[in-house]
Amino acid sequence: MNKIMIIEDERPICDELSKLLENNNYETIILQNFKNPLNEILKVSPDLILLDINIPHINGEVLLQDLRKESNIPVIMVTSINSEIDEALSISYGADDYITKPYNPNILLLRIGAILKRVKSNYNNISNELIYKDLKFDVQKGTIKKDKLEIELTKNEILVFSYLLTHQNKIVTRDELMTTLWDNAEYVNENALTVNISRLRNKLKAVGYPNVIETRKGIGYILS
Repeated sequence: MNKIMIIEDERPICDELSKLLENNNYETIILQNFKNPLNEILKVSPDLILLDINIPHINGEVLLQDLRKESNIPVIMVTSINSEIDEALSISYGADDYITKPYNPNILLLRIGAILKRVKSNYNNISNELIYKDLKFDVQKGTIKKDKLEIELTKNEILVFSYLLTHQNKIVTRDELMTTLWDNAEYVNENALTVNISRLRNKLKAVGYPNVIETRKGIGYILS
């Protein structure tokens, strides 16, 4: 049974989410200690997190940034902030999805299911270590390494880079990459892919490979 952690300070919403999830065969944990939420997350080690932006003591987006330094646990932002800027920031910080309140419970369940299914299938199907030029790409660890320099990738960056690398020197369409990310093209946020490509480019640049992911306008991308 997959374990989902709810990080939300409004108790009625927590109870509503918990009931919805438990009725659909998920185990739920509601965060109680907002003074040190990162430690609580790492202690529980959930399969997925539902995270609000406005929580006590620490902004949810800041917590997400801190979490991504330690873990690639999937995170869905569930927030009343209906802002393109906050959505873009959340995705750039490593969120897997962004849903605004009031949300459709069925859509939320579909997105949770799609992310968990995608994580399981993609990690099972990708070789543990891939080589790109003189880089070692450790898929399970989620890192790219050149000599002594090692950079951590987020879960979405791992999936995008894996797909581009296994189709190296071939054009990969945006639809292919979005389906790889979300496992269900109907619920894709186009901005999420753009942000992940940008972050991946910056990390490849940091290990000496700038401009290796080319944009083919109107089609997709190619890793040379």
